[in-house]
Amino acid sequence: MVEHGDIRVVHRGGSKLNFRGPVITNDSRFLLCASGECVKVFSTSTEECVHNLQGHTDLVTGVVLRPSNHLQVYSCSADGTVRLWDFTDGILIKTYVIGYPIYSIYASAYHEGVIFIVTPVLSDKRSELFQLVAVHLPQSGDQLLEARELSAVLSDVSSNPQAIAFGRGGEHIASVKGLQLEVYFFKKQKSYRFSLKEDNKKGGKNTFTCVASHPTDDCITTGHEDGKIRVWRNFNHKKEYTYSTLHWHHSAVSSLCFTPEGTNLLSGGLESVLVQWRYNQESQRDFLPRLGAAITHIAISPDGALFCTSHSDNKITIIQSCVKVSAVIQGLVKGESVQTDLMTDPRSKSLVLNGKPGHLQFYSLQRDKLLYNVRTQLYKLKISHLDIVQQEYIHESGLQQFEVVKAAFDASGTWLATVEERKQKAAELELNLKLWLFDEQTQSFVLNTTISAPHEARITAMCFLHATDKQTTMLVSTSKDGHFKVWQLATPAHTEEDEGPSWSCDFVGAYHSLVPECCCFSADGSLLAVSFQEVVTVWSPTSWELLTTLSQPPRAIRNLCFGRLSCSKYLLGTTDSNLLCCWNLLTCSLEWSTSMDVSLLLADPLSENMAAFCCQAGCSDSSPGHCFFPEGRVLGEGDSCAVFAPREEMLESCEESSQWLNRSQLYFLTQYMDLMTFITKAEEDRLMASSKQLVIDDSVAMTPFYLLLGKHRQQQQESQDTLSSLSAERTDLPQGSVAIRELLQTPAHVLPSTSFLCSMFVQSLLISTTDTREENKHEEEEMESEKEEEDSEGEMESSAVRPEQAAESAAPTLTKAQQSASYKQRC
Repeated sequence: MVEHGDIRVVHRGGSKLNFRGPVITNDSRFLLCASGECVKVFSTSTEECVHNLQGHTDLVTGVVLRPSNHLQVYSCSADGTVRLWDFTDGILIKTYVIGYPIYSIYASAYHEGVIFIVTPVLSDKRSELFQLVAVHLPQSGDQLLEARELSAVLSDVSSNPQAIAFGRGGEHIASVKGLQLEVYFFKKQKSYRFSLKEDNKKGGKNTFTCVASHPTDDCITTGHEDGKIRVWRNFNHKKEYTYSTLHWHHSAVSSLCFTPEGTNLLSGGLESVLVQWRYNQESQRDFLPRLGAAITHIAISPDGALFCTSHSDNKITIIQSCVKVSAVIQGLVKGESVQTDLMTDPRSKSLVLNGKPGHLQFYSLQRDKLLYNVRTQLYKLKISHLDIVQQEYIHESGLQQFEVVKAAFDASGTWLATVEERKQKAAELELNLKLWLFDEQTQSFVLNTTISAPHEARITAMCFLHATDKQTTMLVSTSKDGHFKVWQLATPAHTEEDEGPSWSCDFVGAYHSLVPECCCFSADGSLLAVSFQEVVTVWSPTSWELLTTLSQPPRAIRNLCFGRLSCSKYLLGTTDSNLLCCWNLLTCSLEWSTSMDVSLLLADPLSENMAAFCCQAGCSDSSPGHCFFPEGRVLGEGDSCAVFAPREEMLESCEESSQWLNRSQLYFLTQYMDLMTFITKAEEDRLMASSKQLVIDDSVAMTPFYLLLGKHRQQQQESQDTLSSLSAERTDLPQGSVAIRELLQTPAHVLPSTSFLCSMFVQSLLISTTDTREENKHEEEEMESEKEEEDSEGEMESSAVRPEQAAESAAPTLTKAQQSASYKQRC
């Protein structure tokens, strides 16, 4: 978290789920994975995130179950700490301070009180030499402990967690790096090293990629870059070792994992196929194909009931014993680059950007979850899937395929425009402009118009006209061919009844054979600004008359943006000469300019604010940007790939420095796939309090069904509180109610045995019948006295009642449960 006065930059999700291999709990109910600076706990049945284990201050680099307690888990981080969690309740138990950046963590049931971590040799994050270290965890009741007992096990290891594996009974540990396999034996305190040549006779690459050890046999399997799997035996004798070779993968083997019984070996790679090898019967193989993306990690539950695969598209697939996919946990997907930039869907208020190749993804900013993929590979239209390219994606290096490079929504979210292109080495550029209409029935976008070769060169920018008249819809595109084109939605004069409106070219504009780079409509749609290198042209969309030109900066224009609301008279632009310029459209003159290397310029659609993202000199990464009014007042900081998202409810902020956050939130993506945003300190405290309250009230996943039940329970509680406040006297709770509440809120693994608590628990539930009878007796006497006063004829008997009669009349009819409780109390 970054703090800047009252405004803070906080994490809002979107982190990588495939950075490290996931972990499945012993009962197969939960799945844990490292995600940014936290550990996410998912339900394997509902796919919902149950807990976010937050506490680390840097990237989480490993997660492993604690062997001595199946309800606890260790996590390590680059912040130099190892933390012990109760993942069922989301509670931090202990923090062990190591003092060095940690890149992976391992635990063995045969090494009690010891964990193994990989740290840099030089205690520096930039170090390329790593070592495997055994850490003896101190036994103390304190929550924050410093682990000082460290002992080196292996001096030269890989930082990849899949390059190290424990052997049978924890007797040895295997490590692979480069072309070398090293096996360390704990009892002998001796290691053996086995080396391979870089290339084999057939040209294959023997570099090690991963390792796995058999759980019950002295056998080590290693994966290699050429797709081969080697099975090593007799490695406890350096001169007598042998290995056999298995080969199915055509590229590097990314992960290997044995089943708990050791009967099968699982392998995965770029092919998106999970391969199951029979141990000692390797000719018999089973396959689970078409998993969607390259496999990066494989994990198996301790009982062997569930398999789990992580994929390169930031997805985790849960599989039932290699038979079928039972659940998919999809995170925010980031390809090689976000060519479409970040957008918000006006309908769903979700974040829209490039996903997998040929995809647009719709990501919920509130739930931190992918809504659905707008897929471009499947020809058949499915619910929430959209066919754009109509070609199957082929995983092959060097093969040029169609990519979605531009996308834009209109103001209402009714129309979506996409640009796809493919550049072959010996062929011309293939370019398609497609316009999609939102279908209310299928709740997805349906292809309306396809325009092949809309321009003769790449399209540089595209924007819709946000006009108040919904009947006139207009799209403008600029291209490297020196023209900008206006596409108009119109109904053809002679069409069949089933054909609707379509898009066609209405106007083609140019300016002195210069190349247009960007375009932008004013907020009211009365002006169109198109930059032609160092000249800004302003056009009238009604007559397509060139109104004026602005040519103050000496270099080409990179970004254009109109002001909003009270600042609608301003036009801002950035140049290649690191200038940020502001023109006054009323005087057609330069209002102000400042030296600033701006990579991205954004306008808040609901206010006068703008965000400029800058790059510092000498830095490759984007540095903090600025949010300001067009008059030039600085308000906040940010990063590069960003978007303004309207709030569901307006934020009432009184501080002048944070009022720009009242209507919209500014989101941006980091290089690690972290989705960040700006919030005020008061808003952050309120969100933290509400999240903690949800965890305290009920440790259940926040599913839509749970929210409905929670609302119903809240209404019932409010009605009960109202009735109780209206009553004259309030019945005291049983004396054991406090004990009952503590018993139900205490984690089960720290409670005494059930036999010890049973008698105490039942005793606290019993209600004394003596007090109840005395109260009923008193009420009966009051009722009879009232009847006597109201009886004018005096025909009723005396109000004096014998004690035994009063007891009989006051005793209510007991239910079976009350009779049983009363009988137990008398006994």
